[in-house]
Amino acid sequence: MVERILHATIETALGSWFCAQSEVGLCLLVLDAERGPDELAAWMARHAPGARVAEDQGAFGDVSQQLVAYGAGRLRSFELALDPRGTEFELAVWRALATLPFGVTTTYGELAAGLGQPGAAQAVGGAAGRNPLAVVIPCHRLLARDGLGGFSGGLPMKRRLLALEGVAVQTEFL
Repeated sequence: MVERILHATIETALGSWFCAQSEVGLCLLVLDAERGPDELAAWMARHAPGARVAEDQGAFGDVSQQLVAYGAGRLRSFELALDPRGTEFELAVWRALATLPFGVTTTYGELAAGLGQPGAAQAVGGAAGRNPLAVVIPCHRLLARDGLGGFSGGLPMKRRLLALEGVAVQTEFL
């Protein structure tokens, strides 16, 4: 049976976001809808070659409702079926990120140490950068020891997400 991937664009207070989902759950969330089709093509080449793709706005009811509520500051945690795909290390990093509560941050080094790999801060950063489910798996809550660190959605978006969650961003991070 050929896998089917559905996609849609969802309008939130934080912008137009591109989402894709498999039959298992949400598998891709891109915080810039214009980049979405290219990101989906790259994701499919790695994780779902040969899958059929279709746009279906109606298939994203719960996803849309929760993303809109999060963007409006009314949702603190997501309850969605997810289908993240990556290496075992990436999945471990994403699982750890998913446990970070709303408004709580950690550093790359702290997360690496929590995974039992204290020297893997840079690898944690790489895995976070490949997180296919931005915001839902909250990689924006991951900071460098001495600053914001990176974010695949761009640092202005990272600042907006942290501000939405009430995280005071120090001026040297700006």
